[in-house]
Amino acid sequence: MFGGVTATIVALPVALAFGVASGLGPEAGIYSAIAVGFFAAVFGGTPSQISGPTGPMTVAMAVVVAQYATNAVEAFTVVILGGVFQILLGLLRIGRFVSYTPYSVISGFMTGIGVIIIIIQVLPFLGIQSVPGGPVAVIRAWPGLLGSYNIDALIIAVVALIIGFSWRGLPARYIPGPLVALVAGSLLGVFWLGGAPTIGEIPTGLPQFHIPHLAPEFLIRVIQPAIILALLGSIDSLLTSLIADSITRTRHKPNKELVGQGIGNMMSGFIGGLPGAGATLGTVVSIRAGGRTPVAGVLRSLVLVALILGLGKLVEPIPHAVLAAVLMKVGWDIIDWKFVTRIRHVRRDHLLVMLVTFALTVFLDLVTAVAIGLIAAGFAHARRLETLEVDNVVSAPMLDMDFLGVTPPPDGEETDFDPFSARVGLVAFRGQFSVASSNRLVQAIGPDIKDHEIVILDFSRTTYVDDSAALLMERVISTAEDEGTTCIVMGLAEPVASTLNSLNIFGSVPENHFVDNLDGARELAREMLAV
Repeated sequence: MFGGVTATIVALPVALAFGVASGLGPEAGIYSAIAVGFFAAVFGGTPSQISGPTGPMTVAMAVVVAQYATNAVEAFTVVILGGVFQILLGLLRIGRFVSYTPYSVISGFMTGIGVIIIIIQVLPFLGIQSVPGGPVAVIRAWPGLLGSYNIDALIIAVVALIIGFSWRGLPARYIPGPLVALVAGSLLGVFWLGGAPTIGEIPTGLPQFHIPHLAPEFLIRVIQPAIILALLGSIDSLLTSLIADSITRTRHKPNKELVGQGIGNMMSGFIGGLPGAGATLGTVVSIRAGGRTPVAGVLRSLVLVALILGLGKLVEPIPHAVLAAVLMKVGWDIIDWKFVTRIRHVRRDHLLVMLVTFALTVFLDLVTAVAIGLIAAGFAHARRLETLEVDNVVSAPMLDMDFLGVTPPPDGEETDFDPFSARVGLVAFRGQFSVASSNRLVQAIGPDIKDHEIVILDFSRTTYVDDSAALLMERVISTAEDEGTTCIVMGLAEPVASTLNSLNIFGSVPENHFVDNLDGARELAREMLAV
C-alpha cells in the first residue's frame, strides 16, 4: 500500500507533463496512468511493475497527433488499435525475444529518447508554445522563437529544474523530487510570477468514453503508427520488467505482461488517455517503498481517480514551465549516462551500433531506429563470430607413417619413400558454425583439401550448424571431388546430422564412407589406399 501511494506522488507531475507534451492535454496523461496502471497491474506478468505514460510512448504519441490524426477521437483510436496489436504480440508469445536486444541498441534508443524529451521541452521551458513535428521541427523553430521568451516562465522553470537536480539523498527517499519541483514552481507562479502560461481548465469527474473511429480507410492509414505504439510499448515495458526483476530477484512473465499492457492501452484509448508502458521511475520508487505485488499498481490508479474527482481545480494553475522542467529532468535521467561516460572504452562496433540507433531515434523515428540498430548489432556480432568459428576449425595432415602405419624401407635400400607423406588429411569442425563464418571456412580449408587423396570430415565435436554453414559443407565436399579427393565423414550425430541430412549435403558421399570414430576412418582409409 505504501508503495502504491508513493508511486502516485511520483506519477502525478510526470503524467501531467507527458499529457501536455503529447498535445492531448494534461488529463490525457492522468487517464493513461489510471487505465494502463490498473489493467496492466491486474492482467500483467510483472507483479511489482507500475505502468503509465512514459517518455518513449509520449514521443511516439506526439507524432501520431501531428501526422496521423485530425482530431482527438482518431488519436485515441490509434491508441486502442496499438493495444490490440500488443495483445496479439503477447498471444503470439514473442515477449521473451525482447530480452535478446543488445545493450548497445537499448542504450542508443534510450539516450535518443532522453535527448528528444529535452529538445521538445526547450520552448515550454522558456514560456513559448511548443511546435508540432518532433525534435527536428523544434530545432528549426528555435532561431525565430527563442527571442520571445517569457521571463516569469523562465525563472519558474530554472527554479524547478534546480530543485529537480539538487533534491537527492535522504529527503528524496520520502518526498520525490518531481513533486517538490511541481509544488515549488506552482507556488512561484500563483503568488509571485503570474505571467507564465498555465495548464488552464481541465475536465473534472470521470473521463468521457470515446467511441473509436472505425472507417476502413482510416484504419488502413493508421496501422503503421499503431504497430509502432505496440512494439515500442512492448520494448519499454519488458525492459522495465527486467529492471524490476533485478531488484526483486523475481522473474516476470513476458507474454502475459504484453497482454496486460495491451488491455491497459485499449482501455486508456477508450477513456481518452495516452498509450502507456512500464514506467521505470515509478516502478523503482514503488519497489523501494515496499510495493512488490499488483496491489501497488491498483492502489495508485484508485488514488489518481480520487484526485481527478476532487482535486482537479488544484492542477489548473500549474505553469507549463514547471512541467517542462520536470520533463527535462526525466529526459536527463533517461539518457544512459553509464554507457555515455564509458564511451572512450567501448569497442568500436558496439559504439557504432549505439550511435546509429541514437541518431535514427532523434532524427528519424523510434521503430526504424530499433530495427536498424538490431540489424547493425547483428552484423557486428556476426563479424565477431566469424573469427571465433573459423578458429574452431582444425585442419591437419595425417602422416602415413603415424596414421596408416606405413613403415620405412630397410636401411640401404634405394626407394622414393617420403617420411613426410600425408595422403590423408583431417578437417575437424568443433563447436558451432553459422552464416557468420560460412564464406571464410571454404577459403580457410579449401587449399588443404587438394593436398590429400583422402580427407576426413570430423563432426564428432560439432554442436550446431545452421543452414548457411550446412550448405558450406556441401561446397567443401564439392571442392574435394573437383580435386579428386575422397571424403570420409566421421562422428556425425544429432542434432547436426538432421540439419545436414535434411539438405542432402552428403548426397554424393557413399554410405560406406560414414564412420563413427578415428579408428574406423583409419581402417577405411587403409582399405582405399590398399595399404
